[in-house]
Amino acid sequence: MKLLIIVDYQNDFVNGSLGFEGAELLDRKIAHKIRDYRKEGGEIIYTMDTHQEDYLNTQEGRKLPVEHCIEDTSGHRLYGFTARERTDKDKVFYKDTFGSIELADYIKFRDYESVELVGLVSNMCVLANAVLVKAALPETEVIVDTSYTASADAELQEKAFDVMEGLQITVVRPQAAE
Repeated sequence: MKLLIIVDYQNDFVNGSLGFEGAELLDRKIAHKIRDYRKEGGEIIYTMDTHQEDYLNTQEGRKLPVEHCIEDTSGHRLYGFTARERTDKDKVFYKDTFGSIELADYIKFRDYESVELVGLVSNMCVLANAVLVKAALPETEVIVDTSYTASADAELQEKAFDVMEGLQITVVRPQAAE
């Protein structure tokens, strides 16, 4: 079985307090990919960045002083068509930091043919979760397709993709149409 992980595709990262131009362009593509995985019998998992009212008093909040993904706010919710694809059968991991150890523990003893990660933000939560997935499943192909993730910082994004490749994560870089 294949696993698709949708990383933090939440309102605050698309058009909210940490939103950036281009993040919204992933929505329909991710929604289509979810449907394709379902048709093939794949498993779908979502991660959701989840903070509390005291976010600015946390270490992350002091280093990134922008309130975002505060639980029970509109910014915390999944975005657009991607949100509509979520079903009760899909597992959701709420995390208060970049990567989800709970996710890694959940998948560790499962037998996946491959694990693909999509969503936001490439050089932060996508990177952190891809590394945790690779550590949990070292013999499973872990895939990040660059056309299904984004970042506000193109330079850091490219560095993150390079780091992932160095950790034997398959980074798919589709060629631009000529």
